[in-house]
Amino acid sequence: MTETDAVWQSLPIPAFILDPEDRILTANGPAEGFMNRSSKALTGASLPQLMTVEGGLVPATTRVRRNDAPLTLHDTNVKIGPAPDLRCDVHISPLAQGVLIMVAPQDIAGRVDRGHGSRTAARSAIGMAEMLAHEIKNPLAGITGAAQLLSMNIGGEDLELTELIVAESRRIVKLLEQVEQFGNLRPPQHRPVNLHDVLDRARRSAMVGFAAHMTINEAYDPSLPPTWGDPDQLQQVFLNLLKNAAQVSGQGGAITIRTFYELSLRIRRPDGSGGAVPLQVEIIDDGPGIPPEMIGSLFEPFVSGRENGTGLGLALVAKIVHEHDGWVSVDSVPGRTVFRLSLPLVPRGAQHEERLTRD
Repeated sequence: MTETDAVWQSLPIPAFILDPEDRILTANGPAEGFMNRSSKALTGASLPQLMTVEGGLVPATTRVRRNDAPLTLHDTNVKIGPAPDLRCDVHISPLAQGVLIMVAPQDIAGRVDRGHGSRTAARSAIGMAEMLAHEIKNPLAGITGAAQLLSMNIGGEDLELTELIVAESRRIVKLLEQVEQFGNLRPPQHRPVNLHDVLDRARRSAMVGFAAHMTINEAYDPSLPPTWGDPDQLQQVFLNLLKNAAQVSGQGGAITIRTFYELSLRIRRPDGSGGAVPLQVEIIDDGPGIPPEMIGSLFEPFVSGRENGTGLGLALVAKIVHEHDGWVSVDSVPGRTVFRLSLPLVPRGAQHEERLTRD
């Protein structure tokens, strides 16, 4: 076995290389187990005939070849023969003479159902992912290093394959780091927070980075009183929402940040907790909108409206806002999507205690 073969076989998930007609050129060890067929039996077979992917595998590989760009099908049904459907992430990347397909079954990290009990299942998936993240990152670092060493002494298609292994390994590590960040978020350090100060910091950061191609408008209520929260975590919330808006809008799009006071708004959670949340912040974009079928699960982990999204940004937003005793909601139609945060006032006496502590 060559070093290139060793790296290929060490990938932790099923992987296939297909020719221009979607026939299998090679499959790694995990792919043999996943398909319940030997590598010899798989070689030359049509993968779309062996594995059914929700939405069609052929349209997906055709799109990857046409755009010469990778595509990720998140949380999609995959069926192999008479076996039950699996929920998987299917990663498809272009190669010079075909495509690379990697299949990541979600059952490995706790299946995330979309029906009854989805929140419990999602929490289980995150818990399992947190536990596995560190262990997965170590072998991935070894795979990346081995592929980089191989790339120094090879060329042609083998070099292209090693470069792809390095790129995909780094992408997986980045995703694992986001999972760890989601699970390791510290409790908020509450204090009185001027929301406009935090929004301005987030806006300035966005304008010199991911939202440089857009216009960001402000519609602030100057009389808005402070909220009780962690300014760093709230800035992370606003940055995530601004980034989400920027990613779905095209060149020259517009984002509006609106703040206002709604005295009568209260929330009550199933456990009986809750209270007044009169401070309102809206992030409004003019993008294509969110499909109606996604609205109900948009804040769940691993749910994303973008092809290559991780599905953790909005889940992190929901987690932080919940821990601030607030509420986040979304309303979307084509051309206008509004993410709305509802936050509490500073509790009575807290601002006085904060002043005494500082003195």
